[in-house]
Amino acid sequence: MRANEYYRARFGCKVYKLALDGGMTCPNRDGTKGNRGCIFCSGAGSGDFAEQPCGSVTAQIEAAKRRVAAKMENGKYIAYFQSFTNTYAPVSRLEPLFAEAITHPDVAALSVATRPDCLPDDVLALLARLDRIKPVFVELGLQTIHPETAAWIRRGYPLPDYDRAVSRLRALGLHTVVHVILGLPGETEQMMVQTAAYVARSGADGIKLQLLHVLEGTDLAALWRAGRVPTLSLEDYARLLGRCLAVLPPEMVIHRLTGDGAKKALLAPLWSADKKRVLNYVNRYLSARAAAEGERQSNVL
Repeated sequence: MRANEYYRARFGCKVYKLALDGGMTCPNRDGTKGNRGCIFCSGAGSGDFAEQPCGSVTAQIEAAKRRVAAKMENGKYIAYFQSFTNTYAPVSRLEPLFAEAITHPDVAALSVATRPDCLPDDVLALLARLDRIKPVFVELGLQTIHPETAAWIRRGYPLPDYDRAVSRLRALGLHTVVHVILGLPGETEQMMVQTAAYVARSGADGIKLQLLHVLEGTDLAALWRAGRVPTLSLEDYARLLGRCLAVLPPEMVIHRLTGDGAKKALLAPLWSADKKRVLNYVNRYLSARAAAEGERQSNVL
């Protein structure tokens, strides 16, 4: 199920995400687990499209609403804390930020991007309380299930941390979305499909399938310039998406099929900057694949 379809069914209207910055950091950056972040992470902590963390949360929401005003008509918003690790702070700091966002009259839900190893008991209890006000989505950065790749990208936590996080979030009834990066160096297509299949079995409610981008200012950029990081073609990416989607259950919400890094920082693959072209190509490919599969099944029957 595509996210737009899911949101319309749940909220009864078009829903648009407003990317916010809570002023957080990350254990991969503050010296707890590392100092340089994940190898692909930008200086904005993957929040390149988030509002600046100045002023109140309400001011950020209003500024973000103005940015998307031309795209919205009789819709609602999801307040999306996107930059860095948004549960990596004491509850005394998190609660006023999240409460201000979720009680905004135009906000239909709260979405919090974080890491599986940054969900202590008191933070989970906070998210559960907020979920009784409006729906709360928790987005976990998994990227891959393969330990060699996880070490190479400097993810900083083992796979069992992910398993525990999903199990606890599911027990609280919180909608869990998992980020997966396709095209990580050293991974075969089969390895990437294995990651998607693992997410499907893990109990997560949704998935974000993200193309590997090489962004200026990341450690990945230096490796790419040295010729050590190949990137996918649009054709290969569409084929890979088809294989990953085939292992997901129909009820899993597909929150993303690709991604578009900030154009001013994007080094590769440059074709990903044309989001409309990419989505049109991917949708045509997936439609043709579905039609071919239907014809094959008809011939077998």
